[in-house]
Amino acid sequence: MWGSRRRRHGLFSISNCRYLLITSCLIHAIQTLHLCEAQSTDEQALLAFKAGISSDPSRVLAAWTPTNSSMKNNICRWKGVSCGSRRHPGRVTALELMLSNLTGVISHSLSNLSFLHTLNLSSNRLSGSIPSELGILRRLQVISLGENSLTGEIPASLSNCARLTHLELQLNGLHGEIPANLSNCKELRVFNISVNTLSGGIPPSFGSLLKLEFFGLHRSNLTGGIPQSLGNLSSLLAFDASENFNLGGNIPDVLGRLTKLDFLRLASAGLSGKIPVSLFNLSSIRVLDLGNNDLSAVLPADIGFTLPRIQSLSLYNCGLKGRIPMSIGNMTRLHLIQLHINNLQGIAPPEIGRLKDLEVLNLQSNQLEDKWDRDWPLIQSLGNCSRLFALSLSYNRFQGMLPPSLVNLTIWIQQILINGNKISGSIPTEIGKLSNLRVLAIADNALTGTIPDTIGGLHNMTGLDVSGNNLSGEIPSLLVANLTQLAFLDLSQNELEGRIPESFENMRNIAILDLSYNKFSGMIPKQLVSLSSLTLFLNLSHNTFSGPIPSQVGRLSSLGVLDLSNNRLSGEVPQALSQCQAMEYLFLQGNQLVGRIPQSLSSMKGLQYLDMSENNLSGSIPDYLSTLQYLHYLNLSYNQFDGPVPTSGVFNDSRNFFVAGNKVCGGVSELQLPKCSGGNRLHKSRTVLIVSIAIGSILALILATCTFVMYARKRLNQKLVQRNETPPVPKLMDQQLKLSYAELSRCTDGFSTANLIGVGSFGSVYRGTVGNEEQEVAVKVLNLLQHGAERSFLAECKVLKSIRHRNLVKVITACSTIDHSGRDFKALVYEFMPNRDLDRWLHPSTGEGGERSSRTLTMAERVSIALDVAEALDYLHNHGQVPIIHCDLKPSNVLLDHDMVARVGDFGLSRFVQGANSNSFQPIANTTGIKGTIGYIPPEYGMGGGVSVEGDVYSYGTLLLEMFTAKRPTDPLFQGGQSIRSYVAAAYPERVTAVADLSLLQHEERNLDEESLEESLVSVFRVALRCTEESPRARMLTRDAIRELAGVRDAYG
Repeated sequence: MWGSRRRRHGLFSISNCRYLLITSCLIHAIQTLHLCEAQSTDEQALLAFKAGISSDPSRVLAAWTPTNSSMKNNICRWKGVSCGSRRHPGRVTALELMLSNLTGVISHSLSNLSFLHTLNLSSNRLSGSIPSELGILRRLQVISLGENSLTGEIPASLSNCARLTHLELQLNGLHGEIPANLSNCKELRVFNISVNTLSGGIPPSFGSLLKLEFFGLHRSNLTGGIPQSLGNLSSLLAFDASENFNLGGNIPDVLGRLTKLDFLRLASAGLSGKIPVSLFNLSSIRVLDLGNNDLSAVLPADIGFTLPRIQSLSLYNCGLKGRIPMSIGNMTRLHLIQLHINNLQGIAPPEIGRLKDLEVLNLQSNQLEDKWDRDWPLIQSLGNCSRLFALSLSYNRFQGMLPPSLVNLTIWIQQILINGNKISGSIPTEIGKLSNLRVLAIADNALTGTIPDTIGGLHNMTGLDVSGNNLSGEIPSLLVANLTQLAFLDLSQNELEGRIPESFENMRNIAILDLSYNKFSGMIPKQLVSLSSLTLFLNLSHNTFSGPIPSQVGRLSSLGVLDLSNNRLSGEVPQALSQCQAMEYLFLQGNQLVGRIPQSLSSMKGLQYLDMSENNLSGSIPDYLSTLQYLHYLNLSYNQFDGPVPTSGVFNDSRNFFVAGNKVCGGVSELQLPKCSGGNRLHKSRTVLIVSIAIGSILALILATCTFVMYARKRLNQKLVQRNETPPVPKLMDQQLKLSYAELSRCTDGFSTANLIGVGSFGSVYRGTVGNEEQEVAVKVLNLLQHGAERSFLAECKVLKSIRHRNLVKVITACSTIDHSGRDFKALVYEFMPNRDLDRWLHPSTGEGGERSSRTLTMAERVSIALDVAEALDYLHNHGQVPIIHCDLKPSNVLLDHDMVARVGDFGLSRFVQGANSNSFQPIANTTGIKGTIGYIPPEYGMGGGVSVEGDVYSYGTLLLEMFTAKRPTDPLFQGGQSIRSYVAAAYPERVTAVADLSLLQHEERNLDEESLEESLVSVFRVALRCTEESPRARMLTRDAIRELAGVRDAYG
């Protein structure tokens, strides 16, 4: 029996084992089936993502191909894909394809990756919107989509991702408001939406994100102030809301509660009120930047003890008063101090010299002083700062001798700016020890003595400005022979003498050279005028140069401004000048030139300003001068010309040319010249001739007296500017009309509202008349209480002195002085544009009288204006040694003259773009950031100073869309993800007339068949859409835009 039982038990055991084995196999098979199905779903999602990629030049996704059943977990080996290992093997948990150079869109199929916790597609070229379906991925922890070209709104559905810790969407083109319900993501540690075109404010509900550590809102177009609730973010380490220019409001005192705060940047945010004292008690802070706001504060005396970890202190242009506390010397970790453009007074504390890690010190444009006769304690103490490379003390009240301890600064110093003080004495010869110095600017002081030879040992020098002093002697030969990297050299307004060294030929990088208002003599070296690098400005005026103008002057083929006036040059005007095809301003007046004006000058098609007055030129006035279509100022007075005066071109308006003191006849009736006749000479004619000569002599005497008075007034104004510590106006052209505050006030009727023709970001524009001929001008008066106005003034002066083009606004002069109350006064005087700006023609105000209310721009006028603006941009971007980026192109900055020719203006935000190896002069510590106008700003701006010509092209494309639709890019129509570009793109090319300006269609239907009009609109919109591509690399070149629009003009005409 026992044996029988044993056999039955054995059978039972074998049966159980078989059952268990079969069950196990079934379970495994089911699991495998589910896994395969899940993997298939993940694979399909990834392949759908790949399908949305239109360009993969690095072949990152090349191995992403459909798997077969024999290759288990193949997708987990795809590049950028990570899978789970334990509980969910084979399921995609991370997709990381950053810096892969991918172009395309983000597929909504990624929402099928249900186990995904990391999505990193940053630093690619992805466009389109962020899929709202990502909100169903409940395991998602990291979303990093920064540095792409994404558009649309931030999906509110992301608030469902309860485990989200990182949301990084910076450097895209997103719009709309920040979804308030993102505050539901309580695990959020990093939130970065910097550099987007959002709207609305910072949601107060974000104050509940108690784990938030990084809060990045830089340049996102936010408004509405900083919510008080942010004072609850107890874990916050970094907060950046800078360059939200209209954020507004005060700085909440509760930010001082954030005891872990390490980085606080609120610069250029339109903030006002007082700086909370609590911010100066944030002992953890390393970076504090509140610059360029309408704030006020006195630096606490104990700031050096309350901010022990501070490394970067930027409180520029934010209303600081009082003194710089001596305790600043205790901030031993500081490497950057920016306190410029404030009202700081008193002695600059030498305790700054304790900061051994200091790299940049910018104290310019304050009222700081140092009065020691032998040395400046500050400069002496800075010898301890072994890492200092940039120092600016310009426009303060430093006086006395240039301290000898200047040469004890670290040999690593690269920039020293001490313009506009009251420094006397000589330039120390030991300056040559600063072997790494690149920029030395000590202009507008009272320096005497000679320029030391030792400067010639500074081989890395790219910019030298010692203008506006009393330096004497000759130009050191070593300076010219050795400083081969110089791009900018200004020795003007001194007492320098002698001959110009022939070794100037070694300066192969010089672009701007100003030697005017000195006592140089001898002949102009042919080596100097052979420098092809001179592309912007060569000024040798007001010296005693003699002999002929070298024929080698023709090698200056790219030079824009040549000024040889008021010397003793003789001989004929060289034929070779005709080779200077880029020249727009030529000044030869006040010399002893003879002969005829060469016929070859007729090839200088771009000439705008020509002055040959007060020479001994003879012959007839060449007819070809009337054919130079861009010539708008011509002065041939006081020569020996005879014969008829032409009546067309520049000679058509007596306000634009001057021929007094010659033997000419005819011309326009306003000249009241004798008729050109061949009749007998009567006694009466002789009497008229004698009387004319007498009157001419009297007029010449009056002119000479006026010239002397204007020169004396100029020097007096310069002294007034120096005494009131206002920065001097950058020199534009010495021949420009000089106007005082009193004259500007008089010509605008005391800046009356009756003459007010416009109000801008930094000031007001008035209409006025100046001179005996009552020339109409536009006077732009800067509101210096508006932060950024002075910077805008200096930037505009800098740009305007470097550019000359028929489609750029023409500056007549600039004024920097004091008003009747003793306050600083700055103004720019422009040629008046009778047809005002393009914005008024596209969007006339209700009830606006005059021509604009009675007619609109025709198709031909719009195309012509578009071409003019494109020509201006092409010049700025491509026809100088250094490209100039306008940064604020929009209809209100396009002005229209009497003939409806467009002139681009307002260069207050413009930037010179430096290449990595650029030798161009650049101010230190430029933290202003690039501004612009919402709707015209390209989405990619903000990447570390990355302004570009492509950015201007984007603004131009937007302007084109506005010109031909008459809709602003900020029109209420463009909401919910739509933009002016998408509005036109949706109708292009079949329905372009549906989006075109209705008034344009109504006007043109009388003059052009519908088919021709539609073809023209298609061509224009094609240019506009290509200019506004999301990717900067895909945008049209300006020269291509000019070619296509010229084709439209020619076909239309």
